[in-house]
This record gives sequence, structure tokens and C-alpha cells, in this order.
Amino acid sequence: METRATDSAAGALESRCALSRESRLDVFRLLAQGGPDGLAAGSAGHCKAPAPACSFHLRELEKGGLVRCCRHGRSQVYTANFRAIRALLGYLTEHCCSEEACSHGIPAAAEDGPLG
Repeated sequence: METRATDSAAGALESRCALSRESRLDVFRLLAQGGPDGLAAGSAGHCKAPAPACSFHLRELEKGGLVRCCRHGRSQVYTANFRAIRALLGYLTEHCCSEEACSHGIPAAAEDGPLG
């Protein structure tokens, strides 16, 4: 599932669609801030939506391969799948600048963040 974004255009679309709602993007960003420890599904602040809607968004992100879910005792802990998001970004920029030397750079935040 982790390499889905690099497998095909369909895989990239599925991953991108998982981020297509503002609320899911917000949840993914919270999980990214949680780092490798992730966040329990019931944690306050996961989502501003009711619990059923938040669960739906987490499942959609998981279906898109962008988050992982592990059970720790009675809690379900979700973590951002950084490898999958890097694969998606790589797929989207694979033929950047039509194979010419790129004159644009990667923003420093992207290089230094958890993805880099």
C-alpha cells in the first residue's frame, strides 16, 4: 500500500483524493505533527467534526494509503504515512521541467520537515 502513489495514475489519484477535503487535510496535518507516535483516534483535536465524521475521514486517509492505524490496547492509533506522501509527491513531480535542469528549488521547509 505504501508505494501505491508510484504504481499508476489511478493510485496517485486515490491518494490525492484522500486529501481532497479540507477536513481530511487538517487531520493529516495533525497526524504529521504527531510524528511517528501518532495520535489515538479519540484524542481531542483530531478533527473539529463529530466523532463519526472524524472516523470517516481517518478511514478515507487510510484507504488512500496516507495514514496507518495500529491498535494499542483499547485505542486505535493513527500515524501519517510519510513514505506514501513522499511517493505521491515523487510521482507528481517525476518529469519536472521536462528533464531539463530545474531552476526552481525545493522550499527549505520541505527539505527540513519530517518528509525530508
